[in-house]
Amino acid sequence: MALPSLHEELRAHGQQVLVLQGGGALGAYQVGVYQALHEAGVEPDWVIGTSIGAINAGIIAGSKPGDRLDRLTEFWRRVEHGHFFESVLPTELSTWWRNWATIWGGLPAFFDPNPRAFLGPHATLGAEAAGYYSVDPMRHTLADLIDFDQVNGGPVRLTVGASRVTSSEMVYFDSRDMPLDLRHVMASGALPPAFPAVRIDGELYWDGGILSNTPVEVVFDDNPRRDSMVYAVHIWNPHGAEPETIWEVMNRQKDVQYSSRAASHIKRQRQLHRLRHVITELSAMLPAERRQTPEAAALSAYGCPTRMHVIRLLAPALECEDHSKDIDFSPAGIRARWDAGYADTMRTLESAPWRDPIDPLEGFVLHEAMGGEMVHTSAAG
Repeated sequence: MALPSLHEELRAHGQQVLVLQGGGALGAYQVGVYQALHEAGVEPDWVIGTSIGAINAGIIAGSKPGDRLDRLTEFWRRVEHGHFFESVLPTELSTWWRNWATIWGGLPAFFDPNPRAFLGPHATLGAEAAGYYSVDPMRHTLADLIDFDQVNGGPVRLTVGASRVTSSEMVYFDSRDMPLDLRHVMASGALPPAFPAVRIDGELYWDGGILSNTPVEVVFDDNPRRDSMVYAVHIWNPHGAEPETIWEVMNRQKDVQYSSRAASHIKRQRQLHRLRHVITELSAMLPAERRQTPEAAALSAYGCPTRMHVIRLLAPALECEDHSKDIDFSPAGIRARWDAGYADTMRTLESAPWRDPIDPLEGFVLHEAMGGEMVHTSAAG
């Protein structure tokens, strides 16, 4: 099968939506996913992201199609770290020294230590500076790579999630509803206590991953709903073996925390979409004169015939990963995750799970792939 021929086939299923989790260095996997879609002729109509996912999403929405991959490549090249340690030390030692250097020295083009933070945890730094690091380098990097005129006037809708500090509310900033700028992307990645909050219109915001690291609910709850092909990229794997050491516990704990109740979201949305289809079918059974009454019309409005195919791409664990994987910005780590995202997505596209028979009442069709291998589909109901 020639992958470029997929473009029209996938378009027939509605808008193309790319959903990107937060996860630091793990976000390199998302770039491989985008590269595979791009080579298959599939460009997103809507990109949604949290934290590093918001950065990748912003670069995609803020670039013309021909420039997107180059700008993503440039971003990940700028934040690479640890060339020296990789060249002179074995893997275990290079990882330790690279992580130590990141914690104490920051990351190029991303963040620098905030000297005032080391005055003590009770030192008054100000609401917009209370963090162990300054993200001024990232601000300059993204200003170079994201064209916000393109974000706000281009064809790709951008949505980024952030947590409102004072009310614990999840807030989604959406280019369909308001002009977005650099603050919105920075707020989505302001993970405390490392990074300070970002103020927007008088309110402080932290990283959206604190409340919802898998922002796929934005698609499911969108109004009006539309037929969609949703590529939900999970860089924190919800599935994993039982940990037997504290080291393994620390790694698994992060996966559990940041996979962000994705399974419960999916279960709820499958139920809701099925009920909407049931209401639509029941409404069609009413006599025409009854169907046209205000009461029946109001009840029928709860129905919806739209269908969403959700391709859930689960990033596999790499060899020797541990709880520090999200700060592994080494060239080898970035390359390995990027290559895995590309290969896994290519295999998933080649398997074309959306062609499976579908229960007519199913409005939410889940196709779950782990490392490019289909592990679950709800297409047959």
